[in-house]
Amino acid sequence: MNRSIGARTPIAMSRFVVATVAIAAIVYVAFHLFKPDEIAPVRAALHIDETLGGANTAGHDLALEPRPFSFPADHGPHPGFRNEWWYVTGNLDGADGHRFGYQITLFRTALSPDMIQRESAWATRQAWMAHFAITDVRAGRFHTFERFARGTLGLAGGQASPFHVHAGGWSIESADTAGFFPLRIRAREGDVSIDLVLGEGKPLVLNGDSGLSRKGGAPGNASYYYSFTRLPTSGTISVDGRSHTITGQSWIDREWSTSALADGVSGWDWFAIQLDDTTELTMYRLRRDDGSTDPFSAGTFIAADGSAVTLRATDFSIDPTAEWTSPIDGTTYPGAWSIRVFPADVTIDVHPVIADQEHTGSFRYWEGAVDAIGTRAGRPVRGRGYVELTGYDGGVSSNRIAR
Repeated sequence: MNRSIGARTPIAMSRFVVATVAIAAIVYVAFHLFKPDEIAPVRAALHIDETLGGANTAGHDLALEPRPFSFPADHGPHPGFRNEWWYVTGNLDGADGHRFGYQITLFRTALSPDMIQRESAWATRQAWMAHFAITDVRAGRFHTFERFARGTLGLAGGQASPFHVHAGGWSIESADTAGFFPLRIRAREGDVSIDLVLGEGKPLVLNGDSGLSRKGGAPGNASYYYSFTRLPTSGTISVDGRSHTITGQSWIDREWSTSALADGVSGWDWFAIQLDDTTELTMYRLRRDDGSTDPFSAGTFIAADGSAVTLRATDFSIDPTAEWTSPIDGTTYPGAWSIRVFPADVTIDVHPVIADQEHTGSFRYWEGAVDAIGTRAGRPVRGRGYVELTGYDGGVSSNRIAR
C-alpha cells in the first residue's frame, strides 16, 4: 500500500487522545515551540493523571454537570478548559467517480491555567495542534500531515463570531459573517490540499446528558460534546497536482474538557456513520486495560428528523471481525467490525475503504474512511463514515475477534 506522510512541519493531534499520547504530543510542543526557561514548568506538569484523566485539575474549569449551550459563543474557544478540539471528517465524490475521505482536526491545549507574564510577544499558555489527512480511494493512498503552532502572533487561535479557528495556516471559518454556516475549510501541504464549503444540514445534536458526555465516574471525567452529523459539502481536493471538484457529506464533532478519561482506560474505538436512510449513529467503545468495555462507553442515534436517542454501553455492541497490521512496527488494529444498535434495530458490517489509514506523525493512531452495509428495522441500508482507533500500541490480542 502506498502512503504519503507529511514532513514534521509545525503540528497536530487528533481529537481526544489517550493520556500517554497527549503527553507525547505536548512534550513535542514544549521542546520545539517554547524557550528553554519555559520548558521546566511544562515538563513538571506532564503526568499521565494530569492530561485527560486524574485529579490534578487545579485552576482549570471542569465539565461537572449539564449546562445550557449558548451559540455562537460555544462554537468558539473555551480557554478555561485544558483540552478542546474542532474535528471534521467527510466522504466526497468527484464527477468522474473518484472518491476521497478527508479529516481535519484543530486541537487547543492549555499548558497552564493562568498566563505567566512575559515581555515577549511570543509568550502564550496555549499550544495548538492540527491534523490534516486525505484518503485517495482510487489510488489506494493515505496522505497524512501534522502541524504545531503557538496560540499567539496570529499563528493559531480562534473566535466565536464571526467564527474562525486556525493553526499553522489551516483554517475552519464561517464563510458568511451573518451566521455559522456556510463553513469554509482550507488546508494545504505540498501538492495535497482541500478548499471546501460545508452547508447547513441536519440540526446540531447534544451528545450524552444534554451535551455532558461522561467518560468516567469521578467528578470532571467528562466533556461538553455536540455534533453536526450531516452537512452537504462541495469544493475542491487536490492530490498529486490534480484538482478534483467534489460533493458529499461531512460530520463535525466539538468537545472541550479538562479531565475526561478514568484510570484503567487504555484507548477507544470511535465510530461516526451516515446511513443512506438519512439516519446517523455515533458510538465510542472505551477499552479498559484488560480488554473489557468500560461501562461509560456511549453513543447517539440520530433519526431522519434530527431527533436524537442517547445510547448507553449496553445499547450497542462493536465486535472486530478482522485485523490490520501496521507495516511500521507490527502494531495490530481491528480491520473490520460487526455493529449492532439495539434501540434503533441497526445491524451493520463496517469496512475501511483502504486498509492503511494510520497516522504516523508525533504519535500513532488509525483513523479513516469506512463503508457500512446491513439492515435497519429489517430493511437494507448502506452508509459511509469515519472510525478512530487509539491505544493499540500493544495490539488487539485482548479484544474478542469474531471468526
